[in-house]
This record gives sequence, C-alpha cells and structure tokens, in this order.
Amino acid sequence: MTGCRVLRARRPSARAVTTVLVVTIALAAGASLPAASAAPKAEALKATDVGVSPTTIRVAIVTDVDNPIVPGVLQGIVDGMQGWGRYANAKGGLAGRKVQVDFIDSHLNPNEARNAIIQACREDFALVGTGALLLTPGAIPDETGCADSTGAATGLPDIGALDTAIAEACSPVSFPFAPNAVDCSTATAHPQTFRGNQGDAKYLLKRFKDLHGAYSIAVDSPSVKVTSNVLTHVYQTAGIKSDHDWQVTGSAPQTTYTPIIQAMKADKSNYALSLQAVNGVVQERQEAVLQGLSDPNIVWECTLACYYAKVFTDAGQAVDGEYMSLGFLPFDEGKANPTVKNFVKYVGKSKLSGFASWGFTAGLEFQQAVQEVVSKNGNNGLTRANLLTALKNMTKFNAGGMIGTTNVAQKIPTSCFMVEQWKGGKFSRVYPKKPGTFDCKPSNSITFQADYLTS
Repeated sequence: MTGCRVLRARRPSARAVTTVLVVTIALAAGASLPAASAAPKAEALKATDVGVSPTTIRVAIVTDVDNPIVPGVLQGIVDGMQGWGRYANAKGGLAGRKVQVDFIDSHLNPNEARNAIIQACREDFALVGTGALLLTPGAIPDETGCADSTGAATGLPDIGALDTAIAEACSPVSFPFAPNAVDCSTATAHPQTFRGNQGDAKYLLKRFKDLHGAYSIAVDSPSVKVTSNVLTHVYQTAGIKSDHDWQVTGSAPQTTYTPIIQAMKADKSNYALSLQAVNGVVQERQEAVLQGLSDPNIVWECTLACYYAKVFTDAGQAVDGEYMSLGFLPFDEGKANPTVKNFVKYVGKSKLSGFASWGFTAGLEFQQAVQEVVSKNGNNGLTRANLLTALKNMTKFNAGGMIGTTNVAQKIPTSCFMVEQWKGGKFSRVYPKKPGTFDCKPSNSITFQADYLTS
C-alpha cells in the first residue's frame, strides 16, 4: 500500500535493556515516573496544491495526437508518459502517493492547445511530456499566471517532451530535457543565437567524405520551420552540402517527393536528410525505389522521429540502410542500462518509438524533481513553487543514463549523440560501438547567429 511502512522487530540495544532494568527497579521501590510521551508519528499525507491529494498526484500530458494533418503524430509521447506512470506506481509512487497521468489531446490546433493548458491549470499539478506544436505565445500567460491552491500566480510547471514553440520553450516555468535550439536571452533580438549538435554530421563526413544532397525540411508550423532551419544550418555548416532544400508538409502525398528524387538523380546526390515524421521518411524512400534510385552508396538520414521499428518493418526493404542520430539509448540496450530495461518493460514492446522514449524521459525528469522536493520539504512539501525551485536547480539530468546529460536549469542542449541504422530488418548501433554510451565531446556543439524568428 502506498505510504505505508513495514515495521520489523529489532533486537533490544544495551541501552534499551538498561533502561528497562532501571524502570523496573524504580517501580519496585515505589518511585513515581513522569507520564510517558507518545512516540512521534509519521506526518499524515494531505492535499498540498492543485492536483496533489493525500493519495494522488495528477499530471497532464498535452500533446498532438488526433488531427487531420498527421494522424497520431505524437502518440508515442503519450505511450511513453503512460508507461512512466505505470513504472512510477510499480516502484511505490511519488511522495507517498500514486501518480495519475491525464492525457489532453491538443489536436494540432492552437485553440485546443490553449484550452488544454487552462484545463491542466485547474486540475493538475504540472504539465509533463508536453508536445503541443501549435501552442501560441497567447497561451503562455495561462501557464505563467496559473494560480496554485493558495491563489498565488505561481505558474504551471512545464516539463516538455517536444517544445518547438519558442514562447513555451523560453517560458520561466518551462524546463524541457531537450531544450530548444534558441538561446532564450536572445529570443527577442535580431539576429538570435542558436545552438546545435554537429556530432552525427561530422561522423558521417569522416566515414563517407564529400557528402552532398537533398534536404527535406518540415514546415508544418512556424515553430517547426524554425527548428528545421536550425538543423539544416547545423548540417550544412558541418560540411554536408545542399544540392536542393525542399519544403515539405507532413500531410504531403508521396508524389511530393517525385521532384526531390528526380533532382537527386540529376545532381548525383549521395546524401538525403529528412526532417519529416516517419511517414514522410518512408514515402521518400518508397519514391526512390519507384524511380530506381537504389545506389547503396547514398547516405539516407532522418531524426529520432523515424526510430519506429513497426513502421519501418511494414515499409520493408524500401527503408533499408536509413541512419538516424539519437540523443537517447537504443531500446535493445537494457542489459547495459537498467533505465532502458524499465522503459521497455513498462511502455511495452509494441509501443516503442523515439517519441515514446521522450515521453518516458519527461516523466523521469518530473520524478527527479519531486524526489528533490521531498528530500528538502517532506512528502507534504509538494507544491508547484517547490517543484519549480527544484527544476531551476537541475543542472545535470540524464534519466539514469538513458539520455545525454543536459543542463535543464539553464536550458542548454546536450553535446551527446549516438548513431543508429536500420539494416536487415532491425535497428543496429553504428557509433559509438560500445552499448550504453554516447559521444559527448564538447566540440559536437555549435553556436551561431541567424534571424529565424519574426518580430
């Protein structure tokens, strides 16, 4: 039972035995004794803030799933967060309470996203695993001004899994484990300062030399377009030249990739980077097969969005050889890392994906912050204000080694990465070779200035 302790009988100490003897002798002599004081009792659990009852901690995951553009696009984050909830409760819960994960679908719609934030403010202790891609600046005051149980505008703590919107990423109550590329101190300046990781690009260039090709840039929302521009800049300044940059939406049919593949053939491209969701990656590779572009020397690369075995298995040979850069450990490395083992166990093998890993990781960040609050303030010290304090001091977070160490407090992206490849119907580690490890050289990180944000 949550909050209960099993008391085990102990062998009396010498001091305890002596005390018993003294008391016995005193009673025999007719001496009077002071009234015995009751042994201190564990403090009873109580409601401490919005979403925290004596038995339950409610957290909300607001993310885009059901939508007409890319149906189910971020279902993986939900799967990961729900898996983390099962894991946390199986380990006894947090602060003596069970965890309840409330999923609120933002439907890839700005109005739905704002309404979800308002609902979470009223009902939940914190946002965990946020992935609302169309969350607008107008919704941020609903987070920052969210009242706690005392009526104070403490704010709603936001541990995002995918914070592409600059206003959310730079909010004073937002602490994502995968910080946005923009340096928030420059978000309103022109130009802005951005940070990226060139580790995988440098690795591929060292291995294959003179890479050049097609960049399929995601442009489904202004914030997604900014992220795509940053990634494109990072890869191209590392030395992977662009033959063509293509702007593609997530709802685009396979025919959209026809001119892209035609151009790759004409340009003799030996590289293709897709910043699309996994369905777009599959469509591009299927179009390449349709047009006979099957050169084994072409390096095809995508992001963590395509780390999804079920979809790649269904696509068959079309996606063979696809590379992807990951900031988290592969799912088959449970022997090297216990956190990965628990992730697979509690999320379930049928629901494993890159986004599921991010959902689970968001839960682990919340868990670490809660444990910090409890260590300083006790189980009844669980307030939004105390949680925010813990997050503001979290300078090193790595989810039990499942991700590269990140400075959450200062919102500085990690320099860590590893490279995975889909080959022969399964994912395989390519670099670095040792399971459970990342390449975390400081030189992987890059800082640059660009004017990607509108006024």
